Formats: sequence, structure tokens, C-alpha cells
Amino acid sequence: MDYFHEEESLGKAYDARLMRRLLAYAKPYWKWILVSIIMLLLISATELARPYVIKIAIDNHILAYDTPYRNVAAVPGTWDGSVDFRDYRLLREDQFPPDQEPVGPRHQLVRHDRTYYLMEGAVERLEDVLVEPLQDGYRVTVANQTFEAVMVPQERLRDFRRYDVDSLVRLGLLFLLIVSAGFGLNYVQVYLLQLTGQKIVFDIRQQLFEHMERLTISFFDGNPVGRLVTRVANDTQQLHEMYTAVLVNLFKDIFMLLGIIVIMLQLNWRLALLSFAVLPLIVVVTAVFRIKARQAYREVRVKLARINANIAENINGMRIVHIFNQHRRKFREFHGINEDHFRASMRELRVFAVFRPSMELLYSFGLALLIWFGGGDVLRGTLEFGVLYAFVNYMEQFFRPINDMTEKYNILQSAMASSERIFMIMDTETTIPDPAKPMELPAVQGRIEFKNVWFAYVDEEWVLRDVSFVIEPGQTCAFVGATGAGKSTIMNLITRFYDIQRGQILLDGVDIRQLRKETLRQNIGLVMQDVFLFTGTIKDNIRLNNTAISDERIVDTAQHVNAHHFIERLPQKYEEPVMERGATLSAGQRQLLAFARALAFDPAVLILDEATANIDTETEALIQDALPRLMAGRTSIVVAHRLSTIQDADTIIVLHKGKIREHGSHQDLLHQRGLYYNLYRLQYKEDFAS
Repeated sequence: MDYFHEEESLGKAYDARLMRRLLAYAKPYWKWILVSIIMLLLISATELARPYVIKIAIDNHILAYDTPYRNVAAVPGTWDGSVDFRDYRLLREDQFPPDQEPVGPRHQLVRHDRTYYLMEGAVERLEDVLVEPLQDGYRVTVANQTFEAVMVPQERLRDFRRYDVDSLVRLGLLFLLIVSAGFGLNYVQVYLLQLTGQKIVFDIRQQLFEHMERLTISFFDGNPVGRLVTRVANDTQQLHEMYTAVLVNLFKDIFMLLGIIVIMLQLNWRLALLSFAVLPLIVVVTAVFRIKARQAYREVRVKLARINANIAENINGMRIVHIFNQHRRKFREFHGINEDHFRASMRELRVFAVFRPSMELLYSFGLALLIWFGGGDVLRGTLEFGVLYAFVNYMEQFFRPINDMTEKYNILQSAMASSERIFMIMDTETTIPDPAKPMELPAVQGRIEFKNVWFAYVDEEWVLRDVSFVIEPGQTCAFVGATGAGKSTIMNLITRFYDIQRGQILLDGVDIRQLRKETLRQNIGLVMQDVFLFTGTIKDNIRLNNTAISDERIVDTAQHVNAHHFIERLPQKYEEPVMERGATLSAGQRQLLAFARALAFDPAVLILDEATANIDTETEALIQDALPRLMAGRTSIVVAHRLSTIQDADTIIVLHKGKIREHGSHQDLLHQRGLYYNLYRLQYKEDFAS
């Protein structure tokens, strides 16, 4: 069964059920995530504070030269921060203590032709300024009002602006502190969030691999290796981006949007409502994008899965492609699949290419409204320029998370699809469970009995039909028969790679389903036709991480199976590196190592499944020499096509179409002149002809 059809497992853009399962993996790290969210709140505060600080600098200090002063020369008090100019002692109205009303005659600075004048009086707006010189001063006309004034020399202007300069220095330091704090918080938050995400993905990947290790062989029969590797490696990494880039950082977007709305309403609620006029359009465009993006994304994933499958198939079958000269046909086939993917990618690109410019257009439209109405208010003097500046900044910050939505939406879709495929594996139950109350075998003797065994890989397509036999401890039993007769299936059932549908398989009189799989398999040694070697050393591949097997035993077992002589010729001998699947060793050498591995574990039952089928004559001679030592004192089961290798077996069982047709010794079966006799005659027809 193929558990993973890419076309059917792309998932929804958001699936609440899957999200609950994903959040369960984050639960052990909730404290770290909470700290990260709190830090995001502080980071949002630093980002929101920056335009506000600049607004204060502009309105309260840079453009605040026209703030009225009060002449407090005749008012009792110390009046810190006041400016002595001529007969005046001037204190800005915004410098009076908060609990005291400004007192004294009003004065105001006015600017005309790059020269400043201090006039006796104050107005709300400095517009239509006209300065006329008098004999002992100046006459200033402002907003149709006339005031006497004196010119303020440039060197004395610094005294008037000292408060603003000092305040700007303090605001500059505050701004630097806010930026530095934001940088520090960002660094710690990103590090903590990434660490948390990696730990969560580590746990998921660990659990996924551990679960796969417990799954039955039938699961791997129906699932390509490349696809499973993608689940463990790539799909889990997609979840890391979901936890970090989407799930937690979503809080920052929420904090920023809410903070911007509150601040804008507080600064100027009319201008804020005007800025929010584009929100309905944003909602409509986002809804349309969500539908179109999911369709386009799904189609691209389907086409990409087909490309991957086609590439894997062609690489695995490259020898056949070359031998049968199929290059052009395979190229045309791949070209068609690749072109489908290209067209789907272009459709996805058009969807994403429209969304971001649409958001930019809406942002520009909102900004234009802001400048149009806000700029007019600034010119009319009903709005401070710093407020308009802050609104422009907050508008840009407001649209930033919306513009980032394309990337986050893509990550979320990938994460949902990946999580669905990951949970498909995790939800696949182990079909060969250990018994609730397993029995223990103190010392395995090696007696194997099949009682009326029926087995089918699929439904009731029986591979074995009512099979019964007994192998006594220490005996050697061989199975022969045509391809598909059920020989290897019997080996798989003894090791309980699969469970039978009917009957019983007994080990020392105990049903193997009453034993833990670990107990059963640690007493069975298996040497297969296709030997698998792991990356490591010669010694590692014999020991297989079993620390109970000493180096001396490794050498001893290698000598017993005649592998020692070729190992000693290797540059690093038993420490010689082994590449993946033993690519640097010959088939015969790999087979000898498999025999050494089986002997090192000293099993009570030894199974040889076509173990000498693909080796050269010299290696076969070495194995034939080692077999008596390998089989001594243990029950041995041999599957072989070459009848010469099993003539000394105590019992030979002949299988045909899932049933036992004949059994007996080599000579007994020849005398019966049945199926075995015919097989033997086909292999040794020259002897029969002579």
C-alpha cells in the first residue's frame, strides 16, 4: 500500500486539527515561547516608539520656536530655564510647572527674511508676517495684528533655543537607547525562538524516525525510500519555519497592528479613520489572494511531485535507458512533465506577483489620502507637522506585515501539507504488536514448527496454503522450488516480519506471537542474497553496535567464515572504512561479512536466504568450506536455487504454488522422481545425459 499520494496530501491552508497536534509539540517549551512573545511585545514597543519620539522632536522642539514666552521679571520665583534678554526675563509657556498656570505678559519669536524678532504679544498662527523698522525698534504685523518688536541677534538666538537643543540631545540619546534596546531584544528573541523551533523539530523528527523504526516491513514495501527520507528531513524543516516565521511572529504582527491603531487614534482620530479607509479593500484583496494562492500552490506541488518521481525512476533505471537507447523518449517524457510544472509555477507567480503590488497600490492610495488631508491641515495650522510625519511612518509599518503575508501564507501551506504527511506516518499503526504479556524462553533450542499456516500479502491472495513441517534443533532444512513458490515468505514469517492469517508458527513449542519481537529476532541470524552494509568500518558492520561482541570475537568469527584473509589485505584491515551499501567491496566480500555478522551474534537459528546466489566460484568455495562451522550446533534453514549447496541438508522441502509437495533427504527425493528430481535434472542435465 502506498500511504502517500502527493496529490491527495497537500492539506488545507489551515487545518485546526493539525494545528492542535503541532501545538502539542510546542507545549514542553511553552515557557520559552512565552518569553519570546513577551520579548516580541517589547520589540513592538521599541518600533512603535521611534516615530513617536521623532514626532515629539519635530513638533515640540525643531518647529517650536514660535511657542509663546512669558515675561516673569516681575513675578517672584527662581524660574529655572528662563532667558534674560534686555529688560525681559522670558520663560516658555511649556516650561512652567504642570501645576501652575503661565503668568506674565506674553511674547513670541517671529521669523522674517532669516531674522528673528521678539514681539510683545502672541498669536495662534504665524502667517502673513510683515516687519517694518521703527526709530527704536520694529513693528511686526501678523495675522492682521500689529505688535512692537525687537530684533534678536543670531548669537542670542542660541539662548532662546537652548531648551530645544538640550531636549533634542536627550531625545537623540533616548532614540539611540530605544534602537539599541530593540537590537538587543531582537537578537535574544530570534536566538531563543530559533532554538525553540529547532528543539521542537528535533523532537518531531526523533519521534518520526523512532516510529518508522517500529513499522512493519510491509510499510516499507509500499513506500519509496526517497519519499520517506523527504518526510524525515524536508517536511520536518518546513514545520520549523511554521513555528518560528508564522506562529510566534504572528504575535508581533498583532502587537504592531493594534499598537499602530491605538497610537494613530490617540494622535488624531479623524486622520486615523481616514487612514483606515483602505482596510475594506485590503480584506477583499486578501480573501481573493487566499483562494487563488491555494489553488496555484496545490497545482505546483502536484507537478513538482511528478517531477521528483520521474527523476528518481530514471536515475534508478539509467542502465536500462542506456542499454535500450531510450534517451530521446525519456527526454520527451520529462520535458512534458517539466513544462507542466513550469506553467503551474508561472500561474503561481502571477498570483503572488499581483498581490504584493496590489498591497503597494493600496498603501500608496492610503498615503496619498493622508498627505492630501493631513498636508492641508498642516498648511492651515490645524495639524502639527510631526503628527503627519508619525502617521506616514505608522502607515508604512501598518502595511509591512500585510505585505509579508505572501511569504507567511506560503510557509503555512507548506507546513500544513508537511504535517499532514508526517502524521500519516505517525498514525500508521504497527501491525505486528508485541503481546501484552509476553512469554520468555530461558534458552532457545531451535525447534521450529509450522502448523497449518496460511499467509497472504494482500487480502486472500494466498502465498502459503496449509503449510506444516517440523525442524528439530540442530537440523539443517532446505527449501527449494520455483520463483514465487513461497520460500522467502517462510523466512519472513519465521522472523515475524509479517504475521500469518491462519495457523501457528512455534519456536520450542511456543507460538512466536507470544514472544516479544526483540526476543525472537535476537535468537535468529539472517543472511540474505542482497547484503546491506552500513557506512562505518568493517568492524562496525560485523558488530552492529553490540558492545558485548569483543574485537577478539570479531576476528575469530571472520576467520571461521574465511573473511579474515581478505580483511587483512585491506589498508586499514578491520578499521577499513565501508562506503554506503559497501560500494567499495565486491559482492563476495560483502557476503562473507554477512556470514561473519551472523556468526558473531551466535544465534540459535540461522537462516540463509539465497546467500550464495550472486557470488563467484572462489567465494562460493570459501563459503562452502565455512558453512559446516557456521551451522554447527544450531538449527539452519537454507533457501537455495543451486541444489549443489543443499545436498547435505537433513531435510529438503519442495514448495510449489504455496504448498509442500515433497520433503525428505536429497537421495530420497531423487528416488521419488518428482518435482525435486526434475529440478535436479534441469540443473545437471549433462550428468544425466552421460
